[in-house]
Amino acid sequence: MIRSPFPGMDPYLERHWRDVHARLVLGACNAIQPRLGGDLRARIDERLVVESALEARRAIHPDVRVFERGVSGRPVEPAVGVGVAEPLVVSLEIEPVGERFVQIIDVASGGRVITVIEFLSPTNKMPGDGQIKYRKKQQECLDADINLVEVDLTRTGEREFLYPVVNLPRAYQTTYLACVYRGFGFHRCEFYRMPLRERLPAIRIPLRPTDADVALDIQHLVEQAYADGRYDDIDYREPCRPPLDPDDVAWADELLRATGCDRARGDPAP
Repeated sequence: MIRSPFPGMDPYLERHWRDVHARLVLGACNAIQPRLGGDLRARIDERLVVESALEARRAIHPDVRVFERGVSGRPVEPAVGVGVAEPLVVSLEIEPVGERFVQIIDVASGGRVITVIEFLSPTNKMPGDGQIKYRKKQQECLDADINLVEVDLTRTGEREFLYPVVNLPRAYQTTYLACVYRGFGFHRCEFYRMPLRERLPAIRIPLRPTDADVALDIQHLVEQAYADGRYDDIDYREPCRPPLDPDDVAWADELLRATGCDRARGDPAP
């Protein structure tokens, strides 16, 4: 099995987030499905968000650009005695981006949503349409008494959990983090630490008050996404984006040297 050299979340995966995110959502849905009893079902749903030009500029994922040379698209009144240069035209056509998430529904009640599982994307954490629609989703879960599981495995932007992360003890303000909000009258948040240097935990997924929680192994999901995406082509000699903290840079450099990834492209030690 193709493995990352990092013990927990691989920070280099963030530059491939669209693909990784899709694999995490599908993996979570498939992992939970066989453990749901009775009339509960795990299903994947999607909302569409439109990225602004600013969001596209700051995005981690590679974007598609259409270039036209020597075509300005508009007539010009030339200046006297001065030739007008032809520009390079870059298309800014930005199509809606689908953000997938997992919903656990009760089919016996007509499809009532019991729990929503979100893997946060940079678009949820930066100003723009994605953040606006994500906040609306959070409020819908609060209003409808729906459990909400928020897993943040990206370092871009500011976290948009239901409970402000700045109010947590410093020990819980880790590189990655998960927040589990229990609805159904409980109205409480449970946090799971996810330091960069440690294995990611298995977290509790709440269902109805009469159901036992279901465990979801986040580390397994990340490892499976890494293997299925065949990310052994990552060049770990390149700087990590976004940059790691200085202390983590030294730790990562030592780790990559120990596994040989600083010398050979995508060749982690077994």
